[in-house]
Amino acid sequence: MISADLFRHQQTLVGERVQLEPLGPAVLDDYLAALTDPEVARLTGSHVRPDRERTVRWLATRGDHHDRADWAAVRIADGAFLGEAVLNALDVDNASARYRVMLAPGHHDQGYGTEITRLVVDHAFTLGLHRVELGVFAFNPRARRVYEKCGFVLEGRRRDALRWDGEWHDELVMGVLATDSLPSPA
Repeated sequence: MISADLFRHQQTLVGERVQLEPLGPAVLDDYLAALTDPEVARLTGSHVRPDRERTVRWLATRGDHHDRADWAAVRIADGAFLGEAVLNALDVDNASARYRVMLAPGHHDQGYGTEITRLVVDHAFTLGLHRVELGVFAFNPRARRVYEKCGFVLEGRRRDALRWDGEWHDELVMGVLATDSLPSPA
């Protein structure tokens, strides 16, 4: 069994072009801009319009939650905010967690999502997690390709899980195990 405060000492993760730093108030303006972008809202299925005050409180408390890890993804070359990555819904009895990633507008199709996902999955398994799972909406094949490149396998479908602009959309459930043979970075 893993510890319920697995993320107490959340690490900074460094890749080739991306660094994942503990999410906090330093990225407030960029984070809020991303969250209020209509395309980000659609891809994440978020119907809630964030406000500044609530976002300030949210960012200020990320380090207080040791059962989850929230990272700000920044580009190493210039420190630009690329988005966020999260491991949450920690299940200590089953050594598993849920993963999500959000890329800020203008940072798609450049390999950042793949690098971020690989960093987080590798870190999760280093910490002793056995399983990482996620949900991705069926209308987002770009994200599904990223997850598949990082070893996630389609496990199921939650039918009509999201209602967006008057239409129902399925959520695909994907998972990766520490025992899976993970693809090598291309």
